[in-house]
Amino acid sequence: MNKGELIAAVAKELDVSKALAEKAVNSVLGNIKKNTKKGVALIGFGTFSVGVRKARTGRNPQTGATIKIPRSKTVKFKAGKAFKDAV
Repeated sequence: MNKGELIAAVAKELDVSKALAEKAVNSVLGNIKKNTKKGVALIGFGTFSVGVRKARTGRNPQTGATIKIPRSKTVKFKAGKAFKDAV
Protein backbone atom coordinates (compact mmCIF):
# COMPACT_ATOMS: atom_id res chain seq x y z
CA MET A 1 0.00 0.00 0.00
CA ASN A 2 1.36 3.41 -0.93
CA LYS A 3 0.35 6.82 0.43
CA GLY A 4 -2.31 7.40 -2.24
CA GLU A 5 -3.93 4.04 -1.49
CA LEU A 6 -3.84 4.81 2.23
CA ILE A 7 -5.57 8.16 1.64
CA ALA A 8 -8.24 6.46 -0.48
CA ALA A 9 -8.82 3.80 2.19
CA VAL A 10 -9.14 6.42 4.96
CA ALA A 11 -11.55 8.47 2.82
CA LYS A 12 -13.71 5.42 2.14
CA GLU A 13 -13.70 4.20 5.75
CA LEU A 14 -14.59 7.61 7.20
CA ASP A 15 -16.90 8.52 4.33
CA VAL A 16 -15.13 11.84 3.69
CA SER A 17 -13.51 13.44 0.67
CA LYS A 18 -10.03 12.40 -0.42
CA ALA A 19 -8.83 15.97 0.23
CA LEU A 20 -9.90 15.77 3.88
CA ALA A 21 -8.44 12.28 4.25
CA GLU A 22 -5.15 13.52 2.75
CA LYS A 23 -5.01 16.34 5.31
CA ALA A 24 -5.58 13.83 8.12
CA VAL A 25 -2.93 11.39 6.87
CA ASN A 26 -0.41 14.20 6.29
CA SER A 27 -1.10 15.57 9.77
CA VAL A 28 -0.51 12.20 11.43
CA LEU A 29 2.68 11.52 9.46
CA GLY A 30 3.97 15.06 10.02
CA ASN A 31 3.46 14.82 13.76
CA ILE A 32 5.22 11.46 13.89
CA LYS A 33 8.20 12.98 12.01
CA LYS A 34 8.26 16.09 14.17
CA ASN A 35 8.14 14.22 17.49
CA THR A 36 10.27 11.15 16.81
CA LYS A 37 13.22 12.68 18.73
CA LYS A 38 11.03 12.69 21.86
CA GLY A 39 9.63 9.26 21.08
CA VAL A 40 6.19 8.49 19.67
CA ALA A 41 4.27 5.63 21.30
CA LEU A 42 1.03 4.55 19.64
CA ILE A 43 -0.46 1.97 22.00
CA GLY A 44 -1.32 -1.21 20.12
CA PHE A 45 0.56 -0.09 17.01
CA GLY A 46 4.17 0.58 17.96
CA THR A 47 6.87 3.00 19.05
CA PHE A 48 9.03 5.28 16.91
CA SER A 49 12.39 6.43 18.32
CA VAL A 50 15.82 7.63 17.25
CA GLY A 51 18.70 5.17 17.17
CA VAL A 52 22.40 5.75 16.64
CA ARG A 53 24.70 3.75 14.40
CA LYS A 54 28.31 3.75 15.58
CA ALA A 55 31.13 4.86 13.31
CA ARG A 56 32.65 1.89 11.52
CA THR A 57 34.92 0.88 8.69
CA GLY A 58 33.59 -0.43 5.42
CA ARG A 59 34.79 -1.26 1.94
CA ASN A 60 34.28 0.49 -1.37
CA PRO A 61 32.77 -2.31 -3.47
CA GLN A 62 34.37 -1.03 -6.70
CA THR A 63 37.93 -0.68 -5.47
CA GLY A 64 37.99 -2.75 -2.30
CA ALA A 65 39.55 0.21 -0.45
CA THR A 66 38.77 0.59 3.24
CA ILE A 67 36.64 3.64 4.06
CA LYS A 68 35.45 5.20 7.31
CA ILE A 69 31.68 5.38 7.71
CA PRO A 70 30.74 8.13 10.18
CA ARG A 71 28.30 7.82 13.07
CA SER A 72 24.71 8.43 11.98
CA LYS A 73 21.18 8.62 13.34
CA THR A 74 18.39 6.34 12.21
CA VAL A 75 14.71 5.86 12.97
CA LYS A 76 13.78 2.77 14.97
CA PHE A 77 10.32 1.20 15.05
CA LYS A 78 9.23 -1.41 17.55
CA ALA A 79 5.88 -3.02 16.74
CA GLY A 80 3.31 -3.20 19.54
CA LYS A 81 1.72 -6.45 20.70
CA ALA A 82 -1.62 -5.90 18.94
CA PHE A 83 0.19 -5.10 15.68
CA LYS A 84 2.37 -8.20 15.97
CA ASP A 85 -0.65 -10.37 16.71
CA ALA A 86 -2.51 -8.97 13.67
CA VAL A 87 0.36 -9.89 11.38
